[in-house]
Amino acid sequence: MIKTFMKQLSSAVLSFLLVMNAVPLEAQGQQPAPTGSNGYSGQGAPLSADDLQQLLAPIALYPDALVAQILGAATFPDQVDAAAGWLQQHSNLTGTALTQAVDGQPWDPSVKALTQFPSVLDNLAKNLSWTSTIGEAYHTQAADVMSAIQVLRAKAQAAGNLKSGSQITVVQQAPQTIVIQPTNPQVVYVPQYNPTVVYGTPYVTPGYSTAAVVTTAVLAFGVGIAVGMAMSNNSWGYSYWNCNWHGGTVVYHSSGYYGNNAWHGGYYGSSATAYGPNGVARAGTAYNPSTGTYARGASTTTAYGTQKAGQAYNPNTGAYAATHQASNAYGSYGSSVVSKNGNTAYTQHQTTAQGSVGSVQTSAGGKGVAASGAYGNSGAVGETANGNKYAAANGNVYKNTGSGWNQTQGTPKSTSSYSGTNSAAARGYGGQEKSSGSSAFGGGGGGSGWQSREASARGSASRGGGGGWGGRR
Repeated sequence: MIKTFMKQLSSAVLSFLLVMNAVPLEAQGQQPAPTGSNGYSGQGAPLSADDLQQLLAPIALYPDALVAQILGAATFPDQVDAAAGWLQQHSNLTGTALTQAVDGQPWDPSVKALTQFPSVLDNLAKNLSWTSTIGEAYHTQAADVMSAIQVLRAKAQAAGNLKSGSQITVVQQAPQTIVIQPTNPQVVYVPQYNPTVVYGTPYVTPGYSTAAVVTTAVLAFGVGIAVGMAMSNNSWGYSYWNCNWHGGTVVYHSSGYYGNNAWHGGYYGSSATAYGPNGVARAGTAYNPSTGTYARGASTTTAYGTQKAGQAYNPNTGAYAATHQASNAYGSYGSSVVSKNGNTAYTQHQTTAQGSVGSVQTSAGGKGVAASGAYGNSGAVGETANGNKYAAANGNVYKNTGSGWNQTQGTPKSTSSYSGTNSAAARGYGGQEKSSGSSAFGGGGGGSGWQSREASARGSASRGGGGGWGGRR
């Protein structure tokens, strides 16, 4: 039964990919929606000047154009995560080949631009709650965000930690405006520094962490990123971005850029539909800024049946859920997984002309399976996390807490029918060891991380192309 179920599941996934590859997708993504207002336009109370400084401390000393890209991309946190995952899967691409491949992705220009700075993009993706907060702050308090960055630069300069050198050039453009540019316009160096000491004030950013924080207050730099000819062949490269410190906005192609307008409230997303000789496929992604929830789903309809898949994940709460359901001429089947705070449950089900069967397993070790036949017969077995076993068949209920099977409900049977060589224990179930909690979905154990569920609920290709998200943490 399980082997048949897994074969059908694999066939369903394959048919989905065949339909999706049949014709190009006609997708319409969210476009930037500039606004003329610099006043607060979000929900709830705006962030204070001190809160903004805490939030922006890790990026305030980056070159101006890189700051602009980060502020714009942070308003699309789901695309940031999708791009970081895509970049890992295509690490073999460099130079012109990379920019051409990125150019074909359905991401915002600011997100595309950050693919040239993989360490920055990866850091944003690993700290999605922080990234989302930056995006909301910029879109709803653009002028305040720009002012906070200037305050931070002034503090770092006053502390003697922000100076011109071979990597960056620091210019005091006005009494309250400090501009940071690459010393060599063709090569950009990303500063590495500890925000708790570089400003002379111990800033600690909530929701932000990095494994590579410099211990001293002095700016350090990694390998320079070339932004020459390969970057000039597209419309979203480094040279098209800047900061208007006097106007209080990011500049993209010489115009003010405010990013994703969904931060005014509600959720946003993108969708795509593909029609081919084998049927129709639909896919979509969504993000809700007010709750921090990411979601994506897809469905296919072919001559052989239908199937639907969906996922939702909230990095703020750790809650995760995914489901895959399908039906064809032989019946229906599906699987689901839910997880929060390290507790995970997996389910599978199948219904055919012969009857129905369903199973559940938890990361704590509990598991169970139930079935009903076409002629009214039914049965179920289960095991709790502590190893106690229970079984039911056609109205009769049994339990085994370690000393053999005992009937607790139903019509009593003769002892000889349930002991010795004919007992349930002798047939294997009663003599089993306590479950280790491993799962047919893979991963086993606690399953508490996003990455531990990828084999079961996401699939190896689920992060590519469609603006979804994934886990690398």
